[in-house]
Amino acid sequence: MGGKDHHPLISHFSPYFILFIITVPQILAVNYPINVWPKPRTFQWSHPVVMPLSPDFTISYPTHKYLTPVVDRYIKQVLTENYRPLVPPAINVTSLSPLTTLKIMISDIITPLIHGVNESYILTIEAPPSSSTAFLTAQTVWGAMRGLETFSQLVYGNPALVAAGVYISDEPIFLYRGVMLDTSRNYYEVEHLLRLIGAISMNKMNVFHWHITDSHSFPLVLPSEPELASKGAYGDDMKYTPEDVKKVVQFGMEHGVRVVPEIDMPAHTGSWAASYPDIVTCENMFWFPEGAEWPDRLAAEPGTGQLNPLNPLTYEVAKNVITDVASMFPDSFYHAGADEIIPNCWKTDPSIQSFLSKNGTLSHLLETFVSSTLPYIISLNKTVVYWEDVFLDAEIRVENASVLPSQNVILQTWNNGPNNTKKIVDAGYQVIVSSSGYYYLDCGHGDFVGNDSQYNQPQIIGNDTNSGGSWCGPFKTWQTIYNYDILDGLNQFEARLVLGGEVALWSEQADGTVLDSRVWPRSSAMAETLWSGNRDENGVKRYAEATDRLNEWRHRMVKRGISAEPIQPLWCVRNPGMCNTVH
Repeated sequence: MGGKDHHPLISHFSPYFILFIITVPQILAVNYPINVWPKPRTFQWSHPVVMPLSPDFTISYPTHKYLTPVVDRYIKQVLTENYRPLVPPAINVTSLSPLTTLKIMISDIITPLIHGVNESYILTIEAPPSSSTAFLTAQTVWGAMRGLETFSQLVYGNPALVAAGVYISDEPIFLYRGVMLDTSRNYYEVEHLLRLIGAISMNKMNVFHWHITDSHSFPLVLPSEPELASKGAYGDDMKYTPEDVKKVVQFGMEHGVRVVPEIDMPAHTGSWAASYPDIVTCENMFWFPEGAEWPDRLAAEPGTGQLNPLNPLTYEVAKNVITDVASMFPDSFYHAGADEIIPNCWKTDPSIQSFLSKNGTLSHLLETFVSSTLPYIISLNKTVVYWEDVFLDAEIRVENASVLPSQNVILQTWNNGPNNTKKIVDAGYQVIVSSSGYYYLDCGHGDFVGNDSQYNQPQIIGNDTNSGGSWCGPFKTWQTIYNYDILDGLNQFEARLVLGGEVALWSEQADGTVLDSRVWPRSSAMAETLWSGNRDENGVKRYAEATDRLNEWRHRMVKRGISAEPIQPLWCVRNPGMCNTVH
């Protein structure tokens, strides 16, 4: 199973570690004139000064195929970014010799980018005249990448200055820190995906969960099943070729970001019907018939279609898809979906009607599908991630535990907040937390369904509580995301099964034109809480002091080409404390 190689200190299989993070305060930095996002675990700068960065600054490092482009990128960035802070740091500039070199030392140069890889690092920048060389030590190449990002944030100004007299020892609390993007409902150019991965890396997150296909379109070109894209994509210019995938995966490696593919099935597969109509039930039917009640719908939203577990052809096609995707994406995680199976869609099929008339159940149908596909995915050396529905859905779920072995399966929760997280870990499954009440980035933008009477709400006097049709409204603010504790209600033994968290952008109302502003800087809020926590050394949530730091970090991201939305008027930054309350 993927993920056995855990960080030596941060092991989710170690109850002692979980006891540590719950009962022992984090060693966290006070606010300094220059800050790093996410906040490092240990940041020591007893006498803040800055020194010039030499125009001939260079980085020495061990040879590694992915580290070389990273080093080249950061050298260029620190020498040319010329970042000007919103509030110029009140800090002494030493006139002594500049920093000429950053020396990187890595003890394990061969460990690949996998779940649980050691991302710790130590960064030391001595104040002149002690040395003109800074030192970055890491266990792995991937930890060195995190340290390089930290170093880059300590540089500012034109000509460039860098913090001096700094010692940082850093590592993440949670091993899985991801962003999910849906590219089926609306298409995103490859350049948008690359920009997203770059920003994920800047924020020291490590997973891009790519929800590639759905009922709406099938944009992924597969060698074994080319018709799925040729007939299921929105157009010839809205496909992802194997070369595109290779580019995205390679870019992820060069940024320390794993690319985890999701091919959702057996539901959310209406786009398969253009190529294989015989294996898809209720394809291209109206999703919510006139006069029907909500339980009688055929899909969770417009775009119907579910694979038929009783048709042998279903498995021939599904295994071809799985084989190609597993080959194209080297990561050890394979996301197989299995969410939102709608009963009436299956019930429209005559073969399923016959199956049910002979005392079969819809849960038996799902078990048939999972027991036919899960072992095959596992045989390709993959750990399978499913949405929580496969285990927790009220109507259609796998009831036979042997069909869903916890040693090979991770569940991703999106409903009912901490309650569902607890149900999952109590059953012995590892979990990725994507609670929609906190981590869904599309919430609060209304809905996309036309002719919907719920938009026609009576006028409300006073505070408007109308969600505007958004099922998961209101909008999830960065504070909402920052204050969410994904271990809430769990004891130390349950908490060890929580791998981390993932924000999600479903794309009914999003595409590349709004990608940056929907994702950033709200995802930065989760990035910090999963890296170093959301509480200070006294156990108090630090969202208040995080506001100024996030303002500054958002500004730097914009300078780097990420169109993150603002969180305050610039006046607030220029007038410290004046936009606060006393509460």
